[in-house]
Amino acid sequence: MKSLTEYLWFNTPKRRDLVNITERIAGLVKQSGVKEGLCLVSAMHITASIWVNDDEEGLWEDFWALLERLTPSGKEYKHHLTGEDNGDAHLKRTLVGYQALLPITKGALDLGPWEQVFYAEFDGKRKKRVVVKIIGE
Repeated sequence: MKSLTEYLWFNTPKRRDLVNITERIAGLVKQSGVKEGLCLVSAMHITASIWVNDDEEGLWEDFWALLERLTPSGKEYKHHLTGEDNGDAHLKRTLVGYQALLPITKGALDLGPWEQVFYAEFDGKRKKRVVVKIIGE
């Protein structure tokens, strides 16, 4: 069995952002030499997510609008009693999820025709990382 572990670092200039990381992940799959296996992509910070969806700006706007309706920024959350101001970011991460498990077939990511992999940031402007773990034959 082959394996590869890599870390991707992010420091988004905005508090919330979406970064398309599909090509970076595909490059790591190729580098790993795995022909048949799995690629785990996991945000290692409690206010960031991994989101697999279409790379379309209208969908992005709908994504942010949905999350704002469910977990509005600026609301007083109990988490803020700790001195933090990012309660909404923690809840957004909970809704979106923090990782994706992606199939590898014939040495490449086996994504649907419109699927892309995104790093979703809900409380940016600081250094955070994502682990990519690839295993297989």
